[in-house]
Amino acid sequence: MPSKSLYRRSFISSLLAAPLLAALPLPALAISESAARDLVGKMVGDINKVIGSGKSEPAMIREFEELFIKYADVPIMARYAMGVDGRRASQSQLRNFTKAFQGYISRKYGRRFREFIGGKLEVKTTRKIKTGYEVKCVAFLQNESPFEVTFLVSDKSGRNKFYNMFIEGINLLLTERTEIGAMLDRRKGDIDGMTSDLKNTG
Repeated sequence: MPSKSLYRRSFISSLLAAPLLAALPLPALAISESAARDLVGKMVGDINKVIGSGKSEPAMIREFEELFIKYADVPIMARYAMGVDGRRASQSQLRNFTKAFQGYISRKYGRRFREFIGGKLEVKTTRKIKTGYEVKCVAFLQNESPFEVTFLVSDKSGRNKFYNMFIEGINLLLTERTEIGAMLDRRKGDIDGMTSDLKNTG
């Protein structure tokens, strides 16, 4: 059963989620619908190449990490995932956490994408949202029904990047914010300890 501290953290996080997002650099909205679609199209093409490469899982995950760095707004995603605790973190702690976070996400979701072997991702639709563009893709797997993978794209960091992802409707950032909050609770708020744990998780 979740601890009282985890319930409290989840409640506080939900209350502060909107203000924290508002505090992040806002997109200049210079990005166009075609640019957002092209970014995801290129990323999907690269993901499909890795899926079809026949390489070992460790090799594929290394390549997924390179793609994550290339296409994702990693610093903003990491800062959001740390939640309110990011406010008390030093610059050094934020850098270390961001590095650990990118490896963790690459391992966790790289293994999920590895399940697509024999299948593929296809870009389907694009629509404007308040914080940029939503690009919906469909994952086609062998012997399974197709399902949605959605990327949210903006230029809030000065370059076109995706800053969130949904797999079958599951919100990556909110999921990881809860997971990382639980890890911090286990470490009694020790950011360095949580970051060390994160390096071996996923």
